[in-house]
Amino acid sequence: MPQALELTVTAPVVSFRNPLYDGLQIGLPCPPPSTVGGLLAAAAGGWNEVPQHTRFAMTFHAAGAGTDLETYHPLGSPGIPTNATIKDREFLALVTLKVWLTEDIALWAAAFRRPVWPLRLGRSQDLVSATARPVELGTSRGRQGHAVVPFDVPDTVGTAMRLTTVISDDRARFKWDSYRYAPSGARTEIDTGMATEHGQAVAMLPPVHPSLLAPVA
Repeated sequence: MPQALELTVTAPVVSFRNPLYDGLQIGLPCPPPSTVGGLLAAAAGGWNEVPQHTRFAMTFHAAGAGTDLETYHPLGSPGIPTNATIKDREFLALVTLKVWLTEDIALWAAAFRRPVWPLRLGRSQDLVSATARPVELGTSRGRQGHAVVPFDVPDTVGTAMRLTTVISDDRARFKWDSYRYAPSGARTEIDTGMATEHGQAVAMLPPVHPSLLAPVA
């Protein structure tokens, strides 16, 4: 049976801005894979400590949602000051993120035993707590549940979304992929090749390392 490290990440409040809406603070119902990759990099001590082939599967659940106010600083031309403004910001409350890593298990177990940098998810002020445990995964079909699943996995249901999978170190380049996610959970059984002992499908997502983005010539 496949071996994995299961991470359980919890936070009282998180917020994930949808970058497809320029100038608007529209929230996503789940973290993009690139955001979760950043969490892994923080635990390891930076992307230089993260294996290039790193992939993971994840589920995400929020018990509630709301809207607060946040100071927004528009970008201006170099040397030209801009005035801060206040905008609504959608947030998710009492969230649980589960992540499964099937490679470099010893590395990730050590990283989350003593994270190098503070662990955040979404906004820089949204700190999280994380625990890790080794698990065995089955090779049967599983329930889609709250999994973030690649769009091409057959029989999946839920909202189709374009999410960032990889973001370059300078945040100038992005790799987008298509995914499905059911915020309320889905009872649909899907075949991703692996499932937990409780029947949750484990759908591996594409690699998230910034080095996978070729530099601009």
